[in-house]
Amino acid sequence: MGDVVNLKRFKKRTKREQSAKQAEANRTRFGRTKSERALDEQRANRANDLLDQHRIDGEDAS
Repeated sequence: MGDVVNLKRFKKRTKREQSAKQAEANRTRFGRTKSERALDEQRANRANDLLDQHRIDGEDAS
C-alpha cells in the first residue's frame, strides 16, 4: 500500500515547481544584466542628444 498524499499540497507543490520552471525560462529569455541596460540607456540618450542638435529653433518650426 502506498503512502497517503494530501492532494491539495501535491497540487500546490506541482504548481510552484511549474511556476519556478517558467520563471527560469523567462529569466534566460528576457533577462539582461545591469550593464546591458545602462549601455542601452546611454545609447538612447546619445541618439536623442544628436537629434536635438539638428532641431531647427523658431516659431514656425512646430
